[in-house]
Amino acid sequence: MYDEDDLDTIREAHDTWEEDTLDPVIDSYGERRDRFATVSNHEINRLYTPMDIADLDYEADLGMPGEPPYTRGPYPTMYRGRTWTMRQFAGFGTAEETNERFHYLIEEGQTGLSTAFDMPSLMGIDSDHPMSEGEVGKEGVAVDTLADMEVLFDGIDIEEVSTSFTINPSAAVIYAMYVALADQQDVPRNQINGTLQNDMLKEFIAQKEWVIPPEPSLDVVTDTIEFAVKQTPKFHPVSISGYHIREAGSTAAQEAAFTLADGFAYVEDCLKRGLDVDEFAPLLSFFFNSHNSLFEEVAKFRASRRVYARIMDEWYGAQTDEAKRLKFHTQTAGQSLTAQQPMNNIARVTIQALAGVLGGTQSLHTNSFDEALALPSEKAVRVALRTQQIIAEESGVADIVDPLGGSFAVEALTDEMETEIIEYIEEIKAKGDGSVRNGVLYGIDDGYFHREIQDSSYEYQQRVDAGEETVVGVNEYEIEEDTSVDILTVDEGAEQAQLERLQRVKRERDDQAVATALTSLSDAIESDENVMPYIIDAVKTYATMGEIMGVFEDQYGSYQETPVTV
Repeated sequence: MYDEDDLDTIREAHDTWEEDTLDPVIDSYGERRDRFATVSNHEINRLYTPMDIADLDYEADLGMPGEPPYTRGPYPTMYRGRTWTMRQFAGFGTAEETNERFHYLIEEGQTGLSTAFDMPSLMGIDSDHPMSEGEVGKEGVAVDTLADMEVLFDGIDIEEVSTSFTINPSAAVIYAMYVALADQQDVPRNQINGTLQNDMLKEFIAQKEWVIPPEPSLDVVTDTIEFAVKQTPKFHPVSISGYHIREAGSTAAQEAAFTLADGFAYVEDCLKRGLDVDEFAPLLSFFFNSHNSLFEEVAKFRASRRVYARIMDEWYGAQTDEAKRLKFHTQTAGQSLTAQQPMNNIARVTIQALAGVLGGTQSLHTNSFDEALALPSEKAVRVALRTQQIIAEESGVADIVDPLGGSFAVEALTDEMETEIIEYIEEIKAKGDGSVRNGVLYGIDDGYFHREIQDSSYEYQQRVDAGEETVVGVNEYEIEEDTSVDILTVDEGAEQAQLERLQRVKRERDDQAVATALTSLSDAIESDENVMPYIIDAVKTYATMGEIMGVFEDQYGSYQETPVTV
Protein backbone atom coordinates (compact mmCIF):
# COMPACT_ATOMS: atom_id res chain seq x y z
CA MET A 1 0.00 0.00 0.00
CA TYR A 2 2.96 2.29 0.67
CA ASP A 3 6.27 2.38 -1.21
CA GLU A 4 9.62 2.48 0.53
CA ASP A 5 9.96 6.26 0.20
CA ASP A 6 6.58 6.73 1.90
CA LEU A 7 7.55 4.35 4.69
CA ASP A 8 10.89 6.07 5.21
CA THR A 9 9.08 9.41 5.55
CA ILE A 10 6.58 7.95 8.01
CA ARG A 11 9.34 6.24 9.99
CA GLU A 12 11.25 9.50 10.26
CA ALA A 13 8.12 11.37 11.34
CA HIS A 14 7.35 8.67 13.91
CA ASP A 15 10.86 8.82 15.39
CA THR A 16 10.70 12.61 15.59
CA TRP A 17 7.28 12.45 17.27
CA GLU A 18 8.58 9.99 19.86
CA GLU A 19 11.60 12.13 20.68
CA ASP A 20 10.03 15.61 20.60
CA THR A 21 6.43 15.01 21.65
CA LEU A 22 5.93 11.62 23.31
CA ASP A 23 9.02 11.18 25.50
CA PRO A 24 8.63 14.46 27.43
CA VAL A 25 5.02 13.55 28.27
CA ILE A 26 5.99 10.02 29.32
CA ASP A 27 8.80 11.39 31.49
CA SER A 28 6.47 13.88 33.17
CA TYR A 29 3.24 11.96 33.52
CA GLY A 30 3.81 8.33 32.54
CA GLU A 31 0.91 6.14 31.42
CA ARG A 32 -1.89 4.35 33.28
CA ARG A 33 -0.02 1.04 33.27
CA ASP A 34 3.29 -0.41 32.17
CA ARG A 35 1.70 -2.82 29.70
CA PHE A 36 -1.53 -2.64 27.70
CA ALA A 37 -3.12 -5.88 26.55
CA THR A 38 -6.42 -7.35 25.37
CA VAL A 39 -8.61 -9.76 27.34
CA SER A 40 -6.57 -12.52 25.62
CA ASN A 41 -3.37 -10.91 26.94
CA HIS A 42 -2.27 -9.87 23.45
CA GLU A 43 -0.07 -6.81 23.89
CA ILE A 44 -1.31 -3.68 22.15
CA ASN A 45 0.95 -1.02 20.71
CA ARG A 46 0.61 2.60 21.73
CA LEU A 47 0.27 3.75 18.13
CA TYR A 48 -0.22 2.03 14.79
CA THR A 49 1.00 3.49 11.52
CA PRO A 50 1.45 2.32 7.91
CA MET A 51 4.71 0.72 9.08
CA ASP A 52 2.62 -1.92 10.90
CA ILE A 53 0.89 -2.98 7.69
CA ALA A 54 3.73 -2.44 5.24
CA ASP A 55 3.33 -5.95 3.81
CA LEU A 56 -0.44 -5.73 3.36
CA ASP A 57 -1.57 -6.52 -0.19
CA TYR A 58 -4.94 -4.83 -0.61
CA GLU A 59 -6.27 -7.11 -3.32
CA ALA A 60 -4.98 -10.38 -1.86
CA ASP A 61 -5.50 -9.65 1.85
CA LEU A 62 -8.55 -7.38 1.86
CA GLY A 63 -10.30 -7.21 -1.48
CA MET A 64 -13.85 -5.96 -1.73
CA PRO A 65 -16.84 -6.99 0.40
CA GLY A 66 -18.49 -10.10 -0.99
CA GLU A 67 -15.32 -11.17 -2.80
CA PRO A 68 -12.47 -13.48 -1.71
CA PRO A 69 -10.90 -13.53 0.80
CA TYR A 70 -14.01 -11.90 2.40
CA THR A 71 -11.95 -10.02 4.99
CA ARG A 72 -14.21 -7.02 4.49
CA GLY A 73 -17.43 -9.02 4.74
CA PRO A 74 -19.13 -12.01 3.15
CA TYR A 75 -21.66 -9.94 1.19
CA PRO A 76 -21.26 -6.80 -0.97
CA THR A 77 -23.90 -4.61 0.72
CA MET A 78 -23.73 -6.14 4.22
CA TYR A 79 -26.20 -4.33 6.53
CA ARG A 80 -27.18 -1.75 3.91
CA GLY A 81 -29.03 -4.63 2.22
CA ARG A 82 -30.51 -6.09 5.41
CA THR A 83 -29.47 -6.05 9.02
CA TRP A 84 -28.15 -9.10 10.78
CA THR A 85 -30.73 -11.56 12.12
CA MET A 86 -31.61 -10.60 15.69
CA ARG A 87 -31.87 -14.02 17.28
CA GLN A 88 -32.44 -14.06 21.04
CA PHE A 89 -31.93 -17.37 22.82
CA ALA A 90 -35.12 -18.52 24.58
CA GLY A 91 -36.39 -21.62 26.32
CA PHE A 92 -37.58 -22.66 29.76
CA GLY A 93 -40.16 -24.83 31.47
CA THR A 94 -42.70 -26.51 29.24
CA ALA A 95 -43.24 -26.14 25.52
CA GLU A 96 -46.27 -23.95 26.28
CA GLU A 97 -44.20 -21.46 28.29
CA THR A 98 -41.46 -21.25 25.67
CA ASN A 99 -44.04 -20.91 22.89
CA GLU A 100 -45.42 -17.90 24.76
CA ARG A 101 -41.92 -16.37 24.97
CA PHE A 102 -41.40 -17.03 21.23
CA HIS A 103 -44.57 -15.11 20.39
CA TYR A 104 -43.50 -12.27 22.72
CA LEU A 105 -40.10 -11.95 21.02
CA ILE A 106 -41.63 -11.97 17.54
CA GLU A 107 -44.05 -9.22 18.61
CA GLU A 108 -41.12 -7.19 19.96
CA GLY A 109 -39.38 -7.29 16.58
CA GLN A 110 -37.09 -10.32 16.78
CA THR A 111 -36.31 -11.67 13.32
CA GLY A 112 -35.30 -15.25 14.17
CA LEU A 113 -35.97 -17.78 16.92
CA SER A 114 -33.30 -19.54 18.97
CA THR A 115 -34.22 -22.49 21.16
CA ALA A 116 -32.63 -23.41 24.48
CA PHE A 117 -33.21 -26.95 25.78
CA ASP A 118 -33.12 -28.29 29.31
CA MET A 119 -30.31 -30.54 30.47
CA PRO A 120 -32.18 -33.86 30.08
CA SER A 121 -33.00 -32.99 26.45
CA LEU A 122 -29.42 -31.89 25.83
CA MET A 123 -28.12 -35.17 27.20
CA GLY A 124 -30.60 -37.30 25.28
CA ILE A 125 -32.60 -38.62 28.23
CA ASP A 126 -36.32 -38.33 28.94
CA SER A 127 -37.98 -36.21 31.60
CA ASP A 128 -39.00 -39.33 33.52
CA HIS A 129 -35.43 -40.66 33.75
CA PRO A 130 -34.15 -40.72 37.37
CA MET A 131 -31.26 -38.40 36.42
CA SER A 132 -33.75 -35.79 35.14
CA GLU A 133 -35.36 -35.19 38.50
CA GLY A 134 -35.12 -31.52 39.43
CA GLU A 135 -33.69 -30.53 36.02
CA VAL A 136 -36.78 -30.66 33.81
CA GLY A 137 -37.37 -27.27 32.18
CA LYS A 138 -34.82 -25.55 34.41
CA GLU A 139 -32.22 -24.22 31.93
CA GLY A 140 -34.27 -24.58 28.77
CA VAL A 141 -37.40 -26.15 27.39
CA ALA A 142 -38.12 -29.84 27.91
CA VAL A 143 -38.62 -31.82 24.68
CA ASP A 144 -39.26 -35.55 24.96
CA THR A 145 -41.35 -36.34 21.87
CA LEU A 146 -42.78 -34.85 18.72
CA ALA A 147 -45.80 -33.84 20.82
CA ASP A 148 -43.62 -31.25 22.60
CA MET A 149 -42.37 -29.89 19.28
CA GLU A 150 -45.96 -29.51 18.08
CA VAL A 151 -46.77 -27.35 21.12
CA LEU A 152 -43.47 -25.44 20.95
CA PHE A 153 -44.30 -24.10 17.47
CA ASP A 154 -48.04 -23.75 17.84
CA GLY A 155 -49.19 -20.69 15.91
CA ILE A 156 -45.75 -20.15 14.33
CA ASP A 157 -45.34 -20.56 10.57
CA ILE A 158 -42.12 -22.54 10.26
CA GLU A 159 -42.01 -21.81 6.53
CA GLU A 160 -41.63 -18.11 7.33
CA VAL A 161 -39.50 -18.08 10.48
CA SER A 162 -35.84 -19.06 10.81
CA THR A 163 -35.21 -21.19 13.89
CA SER A 164 -31.97 -22.13 15.61
CA PHE A 165 -31.66 -25.16 17.90
CA THR A 166 -28.85 -25.13 20.46
CA ILE A 167 -28.41 -28.84 21.10
CA ASN A 168 -25.65 -31.30 20.35
CA PRO A 169 -25.56 -35.00 21.44
CA SER A 170 -29.25 -35.40 20.62
CA ALA A 171 -29.30 -32.80 17.82
CA ALA A 172 -30.22 -35.33 15.13
CA VAL A 173 -33.40 -36.18 17.05
CA ILE A 174 -34.46 -32.52 17.34
CA TYR A 175 -33.70 -32.03 13.64
CA ALA A 176 -35.85 -35.07 12.85
CA MET A 177 -38.70 -33.66 14.94
CA TYR A 178 -38.53 -30.34 13.08
CA VAL A 179 -38.59 -32.13 9.71
CA ALA A 180 -41.53 -34.26 10.93
CA LEU A 181 -43.31 -31.07 12.05
CA ALA A 182 -42.81 -29.59 8.57
CA ASP A 183 -44.31 -32.75 7.07
CA GLN A 184 -47.31 -32.40 9.41
CA GLN A 185 -47.84 -28.77 8.39
CA ASP A 186 -47.40 -29.56 4.68
CA VAL A 187 -44.37 -27.29 4.55
CA PRO A 188 -41.97 -28.55 1.85
CA ARG A 189 -38.77 -29.77 3.44
CA ASN A 190 -36.74 -27.67 1.05
CA GLN A 191 -38.39 -24.53 2.46
CA ILE A 192 -37.61 -24.90 6.17
CA ASN A 193 -34.95 -22.46 7.30
CA GLY A 194 -32.81 -22.50 10.40
CA THR A 195 -29.70 -23.85 12.10
CA LEU A 196 -28.89 -26.90 14.20
CA GLN A 197 -25.89 -26.47 16.47
CA ASN A 198 -24.98 -30.17 16.28
CA ASP A 199 -21.24 -29.53 16.83
CA MET A 200 -20.04 -32.61 18.67
CA LEU A 201 -16.32 -31.90 18.32
CA LYS A 202 -16.54 -28.78 20.44
CA GLU A 203 -18.51 -30.76 23.02
CA PHE A 204 -15.54 -33.04 23.59
CA ILE A 205 -13.24 -30.01 23.58
CA ALA A 206 -15.14 -27.60 25.81
CA GLN A 207 -18.80 -27.97 26.74
CA LYS A 208 -18.68 -31.64 27.81
CA GLU A 209 -22.11 -32.89 26.75
CA TRP A 210 -21.99 -36.23 24.98
CA VAL A 211 -23.60 -39.67 24.75
CA ILE A 212 -21.47 -41.78 22.40
CA PRO A 213 -17.70 -41.55 21.65
CA PRO A 214 -16.14 -38.90 19.36
CA GLU A 215 -15.74 -40.84 16.11
CA PRO A 216 -19.32 -42.22 15.89
CA SER A 217 -20.56 -38.80 17.02
CA LEU A 218 -18.73 -37.32 14.03
CA ASP A 219 -20.39 -39.90 11.77
CA VAL A 220 -23.86 -38.82 12.93
CA VAL A 221 -23.04 -35.15 12.29
CA THR A 222 -21.96 -36.08 8.75
CA ASP A 223 -25.24 -37.98 8.32
CA THR A 224 -27.17 -34.81 9.12
CA ILE A 225 -25.08 -32.79 6.66
CA GLU A 226 -25.58 -35.37 3.90
CA PHE A 227 -29.33 -35.47 4.58
CA ALA A 228 -29.63 -31.66 4.63
CA VAL A 229 -27.91 -31.27 1.26
CA LYS A 230 -30.57 -33.46 -0.34
CA GLN A 231 -33.67 -32.72 1.74
CA THR A 232 -33.41 -29.35 3.54
CA PRO A 233 -31.01 -27.18 1.53
CA LYS A 234 -32.05 -23.96 3.32
CA PHE A 235 -31.38 -25.45 6.75
CA HIS A 236 -27.87 -25.38 8.26
CA PRO A 237 -27.30 -28.83 9.80
CA VAL A 238 -24.31 -27.78 11.91
CA SER A 239 -23.14 -24.60 13.58
CA ILE A 240 -19.44 -25.04 14.33
CA SER A 241 -19.11 -23.34 17.66
CA GLY A 242 -16.26 -21.43 19.18
CA TYR A 243 -18.54 -19.77 21.69
CA HIS A 244 -18.18 -22.52 24.29
CA ILE A 245 -14.44 -22.80 23.70
CA ARG A 246 -14.12 -19.11 24.60
CA GLU A 247 -16.46 -19.45 27.56
CA ALA A 248 -14.22 -22.25 28.85
CA GLY A 249 -11.33 -19.78 28.97
CA SER A 250 -9.55 -19.79 25.61
CA THR A 251 -7.97 -16.75 24.01
CA ALA A 252 -9.55 -15.13 20.95
CA ALA A 253 -7.00 -16.77 18.65
CA GLN A 254 -7.52 -20.19 20.22
CA GLU A 255 -11.29 -19.81 19.86
CA ALA A 256 -10.98 -19.00 16.16
CA ALA A 257 -8.32 -21.63 15.44
CA PHE A 258 -9.99 -24.52 17.26
CA THR A 259 -13.37 -23.63 15.76
CA LEU A 260 -12.04 -23.48 12.21
CA ALA A 261 -10.11 -26.73 12.79
CA ASP A 262 -13.37 -28.40 13.87
CA GLY A 263 -14.99 -27.04 10.72
CA PHE A 264 -12.25 -28.44 8.52
CA ALA A 265 -12.59 -31.80 10.31
CA TYR A 266 -16.26 -31.89 9.28
CA VAL A 267 -15.27 -30.90 5.73
CA GLU A 268 -12.77 -33.77 5.56
CA ASP A 269 -15.31 -36.25 6.95
CA CYS A 270 -17.85 -35.16 4.34
CA LEU A 271 -15.26 -35.49 1.57
CA LYS A 272 -14.39 -38.94 2.89
CA ARG A 273 -18.12 -39.76 2.58
CA GLY A 274 -17.93 -38.75 -1.10
CA LEU A 275 -19.86 -35.49 -0.84
CA ASP A 276 -19.15 -32.53 -3.13
CA VAL A 277 -17.53 -29.67 -1.23
CA ASP A 278 -19.35 -27.07 -3.32
CA GLU A 279 -22.67 -28.70 -2.41
CA PHE A 280 -22.28 -29.19 1.34
CA ALA A 281 -19.93 -26.37 2.39
CA PRO A 282 -22.54 -23.62 1.84
CA LEU A 283 -24.66 -25.30 4.54
CA LEU A 284 -21.91 -25.05 7.17
CA SER A 285 -22.37 -22.19 9.61
CA PHE A 286 -20.21 -20.99 12.48
CA PHE A 287 -20.83 -19.51 15.93
CA PHE A 288 -18.42 -17.17 17.70
CA ASN A 289 -18.16 -15.40 21.02
CA SER A 290 -17.74 -11.64 21.24
CA HIS A 291 -15.80 -10.43 24.26
CA ASN A 292 -14.85 -7.05 25.69
CA SER A 293 -11.70 -6.17 23.71
CA LEU A 294 -13.51 -4.61 20.77
CA PHE A 295 -10.65 -4.30 18.30
CA GLU A 296 -9.33 -7.79 19.04
CA GLU A 297 -12.79 -9.23 18.42
CA VAL A 298 -13.21 -7.35 15.14
CA ALA A 299 -9.77 -8.60 14.04
CA LYS A 300 -10.73 -12.17 15.02
CA PHE A 301 -13.85 -12.11 12.85
CA ARG A 302 -12.06 -10.59 9.86
CA ALA A 303 -9.07 -12.95 10.13
CA SER A 304 -11.35 -15.99 10.47
CA ARG A 305 -13.09 -15.18 7.19
CA ARG A 306 -9.75 -14.80 5.43
CA VAL A 307 -8.27 -18.03 6.82
CA TYR A 308 -11.42 -20.00 6.01
CA ALA A 309 -11.62 -18.76 2.42
CA ARG A 310 -7.98 -19.53 1.70
CA ILE A 311 -7.96 -22.99 3.26
CA MET A 312 -11.25 -24.02 1.64
CA ASP A 313 -9.73 -23.02 -1.69
CA GLU A 314 -6.18 -24.29 -1.28
CA TRP A 315 -6.70 -27.45 0.79
CA TYR A 316 -10.17 -28.63 -0.19
CA GLY A 317 -10.59 -27.36 -3.73
CA ALA A 318 -13.75 -25.33 -3.17
CA GLN A 319 -14.70 -23.54 -6.38
CA THR A 320 -17.82 -21.52 -5.58
CA ASP A 321 -17.99 -18.34 -3.52
CA GLU A 322 -20.65 -19.89 -1.28
CA ALA A 323 -18.33 -22.77 -0.38
CA LYS A 324 -15.54 -20.39 0.64
CA ARG A 325 -17.66 -17.76 2.39
CA LEU A 326 -17.55 -17.98 6.20
CA LYS A 327 -20.95 -17.14 7.69
CA PHE A 328 -21.41 -16.94 11.43
CA HIS A 329 -23.67 -16.20 14.36
CA THR A 330 -22.31 -14.23 17.31
CA GLN A 331 -23.30 -14.23 20.97
CA THR A 332 -22.01 -11.76 23.51
CA ALA A 333 -19.77 -13.19 26.23
CA GLY A 334 -21.74 -14.83 29.02
CA GLN A 335 -18.50 -15.40 30.93
CA SER A 336 -17.99 -11.63 31.18
CA LEU A 337 -21.31 -10.97 32.94
CA THR A 338 -21.20 -10.23 36.65
CA ALA A 339 -23.68 -10.85 39.44
CA GLN A 340 -22.25 -7.75 41.12
CA GLN A 341 -23.90 -4.54 39.85
CA PRO A 342 -25.78 -6.46 37.14
CA MET A 343 -26.92 -3.33 35.31
CA ASN A 344 -23.27 -2.84 34.30
CA ASN A 345 -23.77 -5.84 32.03
CA ILE A 346 -25.85 -3.70 29.67
CA ALA A 347 -22.73 -1.67 28.82
CA ARG A 348 -20.63 -4.81 28.44
CA VAL A 349 -23.15 -6.40 26.11
CA THR A 350 -23.41 -3.22 24.03
CA ILE A 351 -19.64 -3.13 23.45
CA GLN A 352 -19.57 -6.84 22.60
CA ALA A 353 -22.55 -6.54 20.24
CA LEU A 354 -20.91 -3.58 18.53
CA ALA A 355 -17.78 -5.67 17.99
CA GLY A 356 -19.88 -8.40 16.36
CA VAL A 357 -21.53 -5.89 14.03
CA LEU A 358 -18.27 -4.11 13.16
CA GLY A 359 -16.78 -7.56 12.51
CA GLY A 360 -19.55 -8.48 10.06
CA THR A 361 -21.70 -11.07 11.85
CA GLN A 362 -24.76 -12.58 10.10
CA SER A 363 -26.85 -13.01 13.23
CA LEU A 364 -26.53 -11.89 16.82
CA HIS A 365 -27.70 -12.80 20.30
CA THR A 366 -27.23 -10.19 23.01
CA ASN A 367 -27.12 -11.56 26.54
CA SER A 368 -29.49 -10.15 29.14
CA PHE A 369 -28.16 -8.18 32.09
CA ASP A 370 -29.55 -10.68 34.63
CA GLU A 371 -28.03 -13.86 33.16
CA ALA A 372 -25.36 -14.14 35.87
CA LEU A 373 -28.28 -14.63 38.25
CA ALA A 374 -30.92 -16.66 36.39
CA LEU A 375 -32.58 -17.28 33.06
CA PRO A 376 -33.45 -13.87 31.60
CA SER A 377 -36.65 -12.10 32.53
CA GLU A 378 -38.90 -10.52 29.88
CA LYS A 379 -37.68 -7.04 30.86
CA ALA A 380 -34.02 -8.06 30.52
CA VAL A 381 -34.65 -9.80 27.20
CA ARG A 382 -36.35 -6.66 25.88
CA VAL A 383 -33.38 -4.49 26.89
CA ALA A 384 -31.02 -6.95 25.17
CA LEU A 385 -33.08 -6.92 21.98
CA ARG A 386 -33.44 -3.12 22.06
CA THR A 387 -29.63 -2.91 22.31
CA GLN A 388 -29.36 -4.60 18.92
CA GLN A 389 -32.12 -2.45 17.45
CA ILE A 390 -30.45 0.77 18.63
CA ILE A 391 -27.14 -0.32 17.11
CA ALA A 392 -28.93 -1.15 13.84
CA GLU A 393 -31.19 1.88 13.62
CA GLU A 394 -29.52 4.71 15.55
CA SER A 395 -25.73 4.27 15.68
CA GLY A 396 -24.99 4.50 11.96
CA VAL A 397 -22.44 1.66 12.11
CA ALA A 398 -24.67 -0.51 9.92
CA ASP A 399 -24.59 2.08 7.13
CA ILE A 400 -20.94 1.54 6.15
CA VAL A 401 -19.56 -1.78 4.96
CA ASP A 402 -16.54 -2.78 7.09
CA PRO A 403 -16.18 0.70 8.63
CA LEU A 404 -12.94 -0.21 10.42
CA GLY A 405 -11.30 -1.56 7.28
CA GLY A 406 -8.06 0.30 6.56
CA SER A 407 -7.48 1.20 10.19
CA PHE A 408 -3.77 0.71 10.82
CA ALA A 409 -4.55 -0.88 14.19
CA VAL A 410 -7.34 -3.18 12.99
CA GLU A 411 -5.46 -4.34 9.91
CA ALA A 412 -2.31 -5.03 11.94
CA LEU A 413 -4.31 -6.94 14.56
CA THR A 414 -6.09 -8.88 11.80
CA ASP A 415 -2.74 -9.94 10.32
CA GLU A 416 -1.41 -10.96 13.74
CA MET A 417 -4.59 -12.91 14.47
CA GLU A 418 -4.39 -14.68 11.11
CA THR A 419 -0.80 -15.76 11.77
CA GLU A 420 -1.65 -17.20 15.18
CA ILE A 421 -4.77 -18.98 13.90
CA ILE A 422 -2.86 -20.65 11.05
CA GLU A 423 -0.06 -21.74 13.40
CA TYR A 424 -2.60 -23.54 15.59
CA ILE A 425 -4.36 -25.17 12.64
CA GLU A 426 -1.05 -26.38 11.18
CA GLU A 427 -0.11 -27.82 14.58
CA ILE A 428 -3.44 -29.69 14.77
CA LYS A 429 -3.02 -30.93 11.20
CA ALA A 430 0.45 -32.24 12.03
CA LYS A 431 -0.98 -34.22 14.96
CA GLY A 432 -3.19 -36.02 12.44
CA ASP A 433 -0.35 -36.75 9.98
CA GLY A 434 -1.69 -34.26 7.47
CA SER A 435 -5.40 -34.65 8.32
CA VAL A 436 -7.16 -31.95 10.35
CA ARG A 437 -9.95 -34.45 11.08
CA ASN A 438 -7.55 -36.94 12.60
CA GLY A 439 -5.66 -34.16 14.34
CA VAL A 440 -8.80 -32.93 16.07
CA LEU A 441 -9.75 -36.45 17.18
CA TYR A 442 -6.20 -37.02 18.42
CA GLY A 443 -6.23 -33.67 20.23
CA ILE A 444 -9.45 -34.62 22.01
CA ASP A 445 -8.11 -38.01 23.08
CA ASP A 446 -4.69 -36.63 24.04
CA GLY A 447 -6.09 -33.68 26.02
CA TYR A 448 -4.31 -31.13 23.81
CA PHE A 449 -7.29 -28.76 23.56
CA HIS A 450 -8.07 -29.05 27.25
CA ARG A 451 -4.53 -28.13 28.25
CA GLU A 452 -4.37 -25.14 25.92
CA ILE A 453 -7.70 -23.76 27.16
CA GLN A 454 -6.93 -24.57 30.80
CA ASP A 455 -3.63 -22.72 30.69
CA SER A 456 -5.22 -19.63 29.11
CA SER A 457 -8.10 -19.64 31.58
CA TYR A 458 -5.77 -19.95 34.57
CA GLU A 459 -3.50 -17.20 33.29
CA TYR A 460 -6.47 -14.84 32.82
CA GLN A 461 -7.76 -15.49 36.33
CA GLN A 462 -4.30 -14.83 37.74
CA ARG A 463 -4.35 -11.40 36.04
CA VAL A 464 -7.79 -10.64 37.49
CA ASP A 465 -6.73 -11.72 40.97
CA ALA A 466 -3.58 -9.58 40.72
CA GLY A 467 -5.58 -6.56 39.56
CA GLU A 468 -3.86 -6.50 36.17
CA GLU A 469 -7.23 -7.12 34.50
CA THR A 470 -9.99 -4.83 35.72
CA VAL A 471 -13.51 -6.20 36.12
CA VAL A 472 -15.69 -3.24 37.05
CA GLY A 473 -17.70 -3.91 40.19
CA VAL A 474 -15.70 -7.04 41.03
CA ASN A 475 -12.08 -6.07 41.64
CA GLU A 476 -12.48 -2.32 41.05
CA TYR A 477 -15.27 0.19 41.71
CA GLU A 478 -16.93 -2.12 44.19
CA ILE A 479 -19.86 -0.74 46.18
CA GLU A 480 -22.11 -1.94 48.96
CA GLU A 481 -25.59 -2.12 47.50
CA ASP A 482 -28.61 -4.31 47.13
CA THR A 483 -27.86 -5.96 43.77
CA SER A 484 -31.09 -7.88 43.61
CA VAL A 485 -33.15 -7.62 40.44
CA ASP A 486 -36.41 -9.24 39.48
CA ILE A 487 -35.44 -12.59 37.99
CA LEU A 488 -37.28 -15.29 36.14
CA THR A 489 -38.38 -18.28 38.16
CA VAL A 490 -39.48 -21.50 36.50
CA ASP A 491 -42.85 -22.72 37.70
CA GLU A 492 -42.27 -25.69 39.99
CA GLY A 493 -45.30 -27.32 38.38
CA ALA A 494 -43.56 -27.39 35.00
CA GLU A 495 -41.83 -30.69 35.69
CA GLN A 496 -45.07 -32.41 36.69
CA ALA A 497 -46.87 -31.01 33.64
CA GLN A 498 -44.10 -32.33 31.39
CA LEU A 499 -44.20 -35.77 33.01
CA GLU A 500 -47.97 -35.95 32.57
CA ARG A 501 -47.72 -35.14 28.85
CA LEU A 502 -44.97 -37.73 28.40
CA GLN A 503 -47.07 -40.37 30.18
CA ARG A 504 -50.09 -39.50 28.03
CA VAL A 505 -48.09 -39.79 24.81
CA LYS A 506 -46.74 -43.18 25.86
CA ARG A 507 -50.27 -44.41 26.66
CA GLU A 508 -51.77 -43.26 23.38
CA ARG A 509 -49.04 -44.15 20.86
CA ASP A 510 -48.70 -47.41 18.93
CA ASP A 511 -46.04 -49.31 20.87
CA GLN A 512 -45.52 -51.84 18.09
CA ALA A 513 -44.84 -49.04 15.59
CA VAL A 514 -42.33 -47.55 18.03
CA ALA A 515 -40.54 -50.88 18.49
CA THR A 516 -40.39 -51.47 14.73
CA ALA A 517 -38.97 -47.99 14.09
CA LEU A 518 -36.30 -48.37 16.78
CA THR A 519 -35.27 -51.77 15.42
CA SER A 520 -34.98 -50.28 11.93
CA LEU A 521 -32.76 -47.52 13.32
CA SER A 522 -30.55 -50.07 15.02
CA ASP A 523 -30.23 -52.03 11.78
CA ALA A 524 -29.35 -48.84 9.89
CA ILE A 525 -26.54 -48.06 12.33
CA GLU A 526 -25.13 -51.58 11.98
CA SER A 527 -25.20 -51.36 8.17
CA ASP A 528 -23.62 -47.85 8.07
CA GLU A 529 -26.66 -46.27 6.44
CA ASN A 530 -27.52 -42.62 6.91
CA VAL A 531 -29.55 -42.61 10.14
CA MET A 532 -31.66 -39.49 9.52
CA PRO A 533 -34.58 -41.14 7.63
CA TYR A 534 -34.85 -43.75 10.37
CA ILE A 535 -34.81 -41.17 13.17
CA ILE A 536 -37.58 -39.25 11.37
CA ASP A 537 -39.64 -42.43 11.11
CA ALA A 538 -39.09 -43.05 14.83
CA VAL A 539 -40.13 -39.57 15.98
CA LYS A 540 -43.26 -39.81 13.86
CA THR A 541 -44.29 -42.84 15.96
CA TYR A 542 -43.73 -40.64 19.05
CA ALA A 543 -40.67 -42.57 20.14
CA THR A 544 -38.99 -40.55 22.86
CA MET A 545 -35.68 -38.75 22.84
CA GLY A 546 -34.30 -41.23 25.38
CA GLU A 547 -35.47 -44.27 23.45
CA ILE A 548 -33.84 -43.09 20.24
CA MET A 549 -30.56 -42.06 21.87
CA GLY A 550 -30.59 -45.35 23.76
CA VAL A 551 -30.30 -47.16 20.41
CA PHE A 552 -27.09 -45.26 19.65
CA GLU A 553 -25.70 -45.96 23.10
CA ASP A 554 -26.49 -49.65 22.72
CA GLN A 555 -24.60 -49.72 19.43
CA TYR A 556 -21.58 -47.59 20.32
CA GLY A 557 -21.39 -47.61 24.09
CA SER A 558 -21.07 -44.50 26.24
CA TYR A 559 -18.05 -42.21 26.35
CA GLN A 560 -15.77 -41.65 29.33
CA GLU A 561 -13.32 -38.76 29.13
CA THR A 562 -9.68 -39.38 29.98
CA PRO A 563 -8.59 -36.94 32.73
CA VAL A 564 -6.13 -34.30 31.54
CA THR A 565 -2.73 -34.38 33.20
CA VAL A 566 -0.96 -31.08 33.69
